[in-house]
Amino acid sequence: MNDSSRTQGGLICIGVVIVGAWFLLGLLQQSYWAIAIPVAVLVFFVLGLSFWVGYTIATIQVDPYQDSEPDVREPDPGPNVDE
Repeated sequence: MNDSSRTQGGLICIGVVIVGAWFLLGLLQQSYWAIAIPVAVLVFFVLGLSFWVGYTIATIQVDPYQDSEPDVREPDPGPNVDE
């Protein structure tokens, strides 16, 4: 693992602590937005994910199934052993 990955991980941890403290502060102040914003983000995330799944299913291109005969190959005689 290189230093860049460790730096990114540390920044993510710091960001999570800041957002968590901000959320807790909003709850302690009994702010409506402390609940409304995370719920709205979650709802829009689920809606976006559902749209992406539906779009992927609607636009996928699948080749029609073709029943082909199995390949008939000569059996492998095995290694040549000189006796």
